[in-house]
Amino acid sequence: MEPLLHGIMLAFGLILPLGIQTVYIFNQGATHKKFTHALTAVITAGFCDSLLISLAVGGVSIIIFSIEWLRTVMFCIGVLFLTYMGWLIWKDNPELKKQQESSPFSSKRQIVFAASVSLLNPHAILDTIGVIGTSSLVYTGFDKWIFTLTCILISWIWFFSLAITGKKLVKSTPVENC
Repeated sequence: MEPLLHGIMLAFGLILPLGIQTVYIFNQGATHKKFTHALTAVITAGFCDSLLISLAVGGVSIIIFSIEWLRTVMFCIGVLFLTYMGWLIWKDNPELKKQQESSPFSSKRQIVFAASVSLLNPHAILDTIGVIGTSSLVYTGFDKWIFTLTCILISWIWFFSLAITGKKLVKSTPVENC
């Protein structure tokens, strides 16, 4: 019972803060006319988080934290990624965006963007490798499996919930006549 509760509390605590990944999944649910069209982004984000959690629990966190140059390279990639995302947001023109009709991402673009905000996001990497990976070290055998699967399940539930919430909020928002 301890690894299950630990996994639930830790995973929810790490995934609840709004970041680029969670905002993206929410927006995909909101922008697509059908919820099924947003599933590409949800499944990609869920798969990427599952991969990161599995690698972290499998021992990658120990390797990364013990090899200085690898840790430095990962942080540099993360800084470049966040700088690029910040630049895109800074450059964005909200007035122009309001005038244009919102077009949802294609499936290919959803996969690429969801994978990049999942796998290149330093916050996600630190959470999975630095927190989940090191927290898993207290468990062995079946308890480690319970902890790992719980963390993965919470990620999937959260991503589906975000997309569904985005879809429901758009449906319930009245459209103004201009």
